[in-house]
Amino acid sequence: MPRWNLLPVLLLLAAPCTCRSEEWMTLFNGRDLTGWRANVMPESFTVVDGAIRAQATKPSAHLFYAGDLKTGFMSFKNFVLEATCRSEPNSNSGIFIHTDLSTRDKALHLAKGYEIQLNSTVKEKRKTGSLYAVVDLAQSPVDESQWFKVRVTVDGKHITIHLNDKQVVDYTEPENVTRPPERAGRVINPQGGGIALQAHDPGSVFYFKEIRIKPLP
Repeated sequence: MPRWNLLPVLLLLAAPCTCRSEEWMTLFNGRDLTGWRANVMPESFTVVDGAIRAQATKPSAHLFYAGDLKTGFMSFKNFVLEATCRSEPNSNSGIFIHTDLSTRDKALHLAKGYEIQLNSTVKEKRKTGSLYAVVDLAQSPVDESQWFKVRVTVDGKHITIHLNDKQVVDYTEPENVTRPPERAGRVINPQGGGIALQAHDPGSVFYFKEIRIKPLP
């Protein structure tokens, strides 16, 4: 994957999706990272056996869906997002929605948007399927060593998460919600935002395939 030099000005660059709402849009072609762009450490993302492999060279990197944009990322507001995932043992990752390229700390964690937690570690108490630090699951509903399907639906301020077609989160963001200072950006963006896959740390390996999205009206 080419190394992209993302300048600070790109933090504001995003193009809205203009897809027809009844159509699914395939985000990953199963062969290479065409249409995807890492914010840092692009070597953290490769394609192995038809799946995106995420393993950070150091904490942490994120792979944004950019489509055919030369800079920035593609923005989605209301949608259904699906991905099939699995992990190596003792691994941490996540799928970010309504996010952008801004970061909040030296580890380059994303500053904005919601994270759908993916986690097969023991030490991390927020388990797979959690809407991270908002609606947290104490037990994982799936075996992350086997392929499982994640479906995220965003409709206005309503977010649902399904794992293998079973609903595990049903959350509506309150009006004028406030978050702790370190999570201040964890809100729905009225204009929409990016979708990103997380490479959490060098010891974590997650795989993603069959990634698609259906914009909603």
